[in-house]
Amino acid sequence: MLLSALATVLGLLGGGAAWVLIHLIAGITNVALFHHLSWTLPSFSRLHRGPNLVLVAVAGGLVVSLLALWSPEIRGHGIPEAMEAVLTKQSRIPPRAAFAKPLSAAIAIGTGGPFGAEGPIIVTGGALGSLMGQVLPVTPSERKILLACGAAGGMAATFGTPLASVVLAIELLLFEFSVRAFVPLVVSTTLAGGAHSALFGTGPLFAVPPHDYTGLEKLPVYAVLGLACGLLAVIITRGLFLVEAGYRRLPVRPFWHPLIGAVGFALVGLAEPRALGVGYDAISDVLTARLAVGAVAGLAAAKFVAWVIALASGTSGGTLAPLLLISGSVGTLLGVGADKVLPGAHISPGGFALVAMAATFGASVRATFTAIVFLFELTRDYQIILPLMLASVVAEIVATTFLPDSLMTEKLSRRGLRVQSDFEVDILRSVLVRDVMTADVETFSPTMLIGEARERLEAGQHGAYPLVDERGACVGIVARHDFLQARGHDNLPLSTIATADVVTAGPGDTLLVALRRMLEEDVGHLPVVSGRKLVGMCTRTDVLRARRVRMESERLQPGWVHLGENGRRRWWSFSRSRRGADRR
Repeated sequence: MLLSALATVLGLLGGGAAWVLIHLIAGITNVALFHHLSWTLPSFSRLHRGPNLVLVAVAGGLVVSLLALWSPEIRGHGIPEAMEAVLTKQSRIPPRAAFAKPLSAAIAIGTGGPFGAEGPIIVTGGALGSLMGQVLPVTPSERKILLACGAAGGMAATFGTPLASVVLAIELLLFEFSVRAFVPLVVSTTLAGGAHSALFGTGPLFAVPPHDYTGLEKLPVYAVLGLACGLLAVIITRGLFLVEAGYRRLPVRPFWHPLIGAVGFALVGLAEPRALGVGYDAISDVLTARLAVGAVAGLAAAKFVAWVIALASGTSGGTLAPLLLISGSVGTLLGVGADKVLPGAHISPGGFALVAMAATFGASVRATFTAIVFLFELTRDYQIILPLMLASVVAEIVATTFLPDSLMTEKLSRRGLRVQSDFEVDILRSVLVRDVMTADVETFSPTMLIGEARERLEAGQHGAYPLVDERGACVGIVARHDFLQARGHDNLPLSTIATADVVTAGPGDTLLVALRRMLEEDVGHLPVVSGRKLVGMCTRTDVLRARRVRMESERLQPGWVHLGENGRRRWWSFSRSRRGADRR
């Protein structure tokens, strides 16, 4: 209830932050590049080309570099930094990021940067959630949920896609799926989606073309489109990584990189102005077929070059809108070609563009489910689901085959942080202590002499022994270090050196409970008792042994179809290499 109440505030704050950021970008863009004051995003098709474009871009890059000296978290699109905060910093984002990130993004985009506003608003909302979790007394896990609620609220308020925002937070930020996380997320995105309707209207930020996806015969065509989108995601991702590596080899400080990137994207803008800015109107024009095929191809190439040059420089900006424009343009080109090759299929280039946008975005950032739901919410058409799902998963298979890291995780991998994106059942939460404990336990009597027990201890292999009285009750435990401290006292009973306050577990406890007790009390052995009667012993080795259940579920087993020894060996080798690469 507390998290849901706080999520209510974060959803409204996300809506307000999205409205402020969009209007701030529009205001800076109109003043800096169009020389008049307006709070509506302008179309860069009317931009006057001249040296002033380069000067304004460089000035914006300089301001972003200066802001980065105060708040280094603003560099890049920010989602990797949010992921790193969740994984390594207990979801603590510096409070200044909530102010510096939207300001730097507005300046970078407003001076011509070829970015979208969605990445910065996600980071801004996440920073607000993290700040709330630092002000209030909450656990690190609850702070993570508040961070995700703020981030999801920002995306829902920007695009009007509350359900996709929930899935995005789960796939990229939460690294868990639980009731305590899901309910606040839904509360936050519901209110943020309502704020989007109130502030921006009920429609999406860009137009959706008429489309027709019915017919089983069209699915193979969309499977081929998914293959092309997977390859496109590989090209986009590797292209960005390559340019980033080039910046790291430059003989200048990173402070100057945004200025170099500004010169690069401004020069591209002189050739194709529509490659600059957020590009929502350009996306609409591509989807509704208002541009000629040659213009679409030129726009896609220009946007890609401008975006990788700018983003790789470490300036502040988002990835979603550029990915949508690039992939939508490529999808349009492929749709035109497919319609000529298969005229009887009645393929819509706009429909191809829509599916390509989701498939490429999902494959690039490893958030395929988010991409599917996102596009479904934009189109509000159930007919898109089948081709959308098929193309998206095919694209993901292709991308994961050739890319060990996504746009969101490559930077973290270079820092030595491996991000686990697969959700699976925690075996320690489901296996009980009685399933792994040792039932036949060697015990000592509390009246046994220390010397006699020492001889049995040295002959045995255990590190600790429970003390059991004549009624079978566990009254203590003695470990090897207790005998080391009792040298010279072999004629005393064991009860004089044993630990009487025994940390125990019940046979019905889960292994997670047992492990938590071991770690909190710094013990390696837990007597298992029912009532007070000893029924077994659970050790750290037993807890680790439970992982064997999960490991066995991944081992190849013989089936009804006999492959032959060589066939099984080749299949086993292939399966092991795939698991070793951690690609699925």
